[in-house]
Amino acid sequence: MERFDTKIAVLLRDDLQPWQGLNVCAFLAGALAAAHPDLLGEPYEDADATPYLAMFRQPVLVFASSKEVLTAAHTRAVARELPIAIFTSDLFATGNDRDNRAAVRAVSRDALDLVGLAVHAGRNVVDKVLKGARMHP
Repeated sequence: MERFDTKIAVLLRDDLQPWQGLNVCAFLAGALAAAHPDLLGEPYEDADATPYLAMFRQPVLVFASSKEVLTAAHTRAVARELPIAIFTSDLFATGNDRDNRAAVRAVSRDALDLVGLAVHAGRNVVDKVLKGARMHP
């Protein structure tokens, strides 16, 4: 197995319903793909030449934590000036990107009710940001 110098990580709050966690993970992974197109590999093709879309070229590690650990991870990522994607509990009540952005914009950074974040950075940096989190079950 190839070892990468960087890590793609999604951190989810551990009290989410399964559908919520999957939804948050998908949104956050999409944000990383948009911000870092270099993380994508080449498109796929099966033996019959059916084309498939490209995916991340390295694993996406999914972690879980309490609200407190997630908040601390957010604080550490912001302090390190890392580009991160976030998902707040308010976004479960919206239905489009414009309303999502407005919901985040309406709340100060320290008052965000985070349910997930995603980060891509060096392995050690991500490990330090996610301190206290565990691999998602």
